[in-house]
Amino acid sequence: MNSVPDSPYMTFTRDKWAALRKSEPLTLTEEDLSELKGINEEISIDDVEEIYLPLSRLLSYYVDATTSRQTATMKFLGEENKKVPFIISIAGSVSVGKSTTARVMQALLSRQKEHNNVALITTDGFLYPNAILEEKGIMLKKGFPESYDIHGLLQFVMDIKSGKPEVTAPVYSHLTYDIVKNEQEVIKQPDILIIEGLNVLQSGMDYPQSKPRVFVSDFVNFSIYVDADEELLEEWYISRFMKFRQGAFTDPKSYFHSFAQLPENQAEKMAKTAWREINRKNLRKNILPTRERASLIIHKTKNHTVDYVKLRR
Repeated sequence: MNSVPDSPYMTFTRDKWAALRKSEPLTLTEEDLSELKGINEEISIDDVEEIYLPLSRLLSYYVDATTSRQTATMKFLGEENKKVPFIISIAGSVSVGKSTTARVMQALLSRQKEHNNVALITTDGFLYPNAILEEKGIMLKKGFPESYDIHGLLQFVMDIKSGKPEVTAPVYSHLTYDIVKNEQEVIKQPDILIIEGLNVLQSGMDYPQSKPRVFVSDFVNFSIYVDADEELLEEWYISRFMKFRQGAFTDPKSYFHSFAQLPENQAEKMAKTAWREINRKNLRKNILPTRERASLIIHKTKNHTVDYVKLRR
C-alpha cells in the first residue's frame, strides 16, 4: 500500500527544477533583464534559464489545459466559446522581489506564440487613497488587508473572468505614495493576466470586517508565493530603502522626500523601525499564513538566489 505524502508539495532543488526546462527557448537578453528587475533585486540570465523558463513551460501546459476545458464546457452547453483569461497571482512579502518575478514571467509568457497577450497588474491600485486611510486612522497599516478596497479588486477580477471586452483598474504612484486621480489602467481581454500583490492569496479569515463572500483567490488559475527567510527580507527592505533615499526620494514630488535629507544612520534606523513595526507585523499576521495556499513556492536565499521550488501535487 502506498504511503500518504507528508506534504502537499513536491520539492525540487535548483538543479532538478532547471532540468525541467527541456527545450524551452530563452527569449530574453541581458538588456531585457536589466529593464525588468526592480531596485535592489538581483536576477541573472541563469535565474531565467534555471527557474523561470521551466515555470513558463509548466504554465503553458496549464493555460492550454484550461482553455481546452473551457472549450469542452461551451461545447457541452451548446454555446459560443468565449475567451476567458487565465489568471496567475504572485504573492509574498514586501522586498522579496514579487514585482521582478511578475515582470519576468510576463515577458517570457508573452513571447510564447500560443498566448502572447499577457497583462500585468498590481493590487497597489486597489489601496484606498491616502485621504481615506487617514480618515480611517490606518495610514500606518497601508498594505494590511483593511487598507484595500477589496470589493473593488474582487469586482475587477470577476469582470476579467467573465470575459468583458475592457476592464479598468485604478493606478497607484510609488512616487506620491497614493492613488493617481483621474487615471486608470485599461485591460482588454488578455490571454493571461498576472496579478501581483501582498493580498492575492488572502481569504475570509483575513478580512474580518465587511468581508466578501468570494475572494480573489477563488478566480485564480495558478498562484505563486515568493518566499525568503525573515532576516533576509529585513536586510533587503533596509537596503532598498537606502537606495530609494539616494534616488527616488530626492525628487521633491516624492512622498518620502524629507527622508532624503536625513543623516544616513537616522534613515537606516527609520527603515528598520518601519520594517519591524509595520511590514514584519503584516508579514507574520497576514502574508506568511497564505503561503501554503499557493500552487508553487519559489524560495530565495542570499542575493535573491532561488535555492528550491515547491510545486503543489
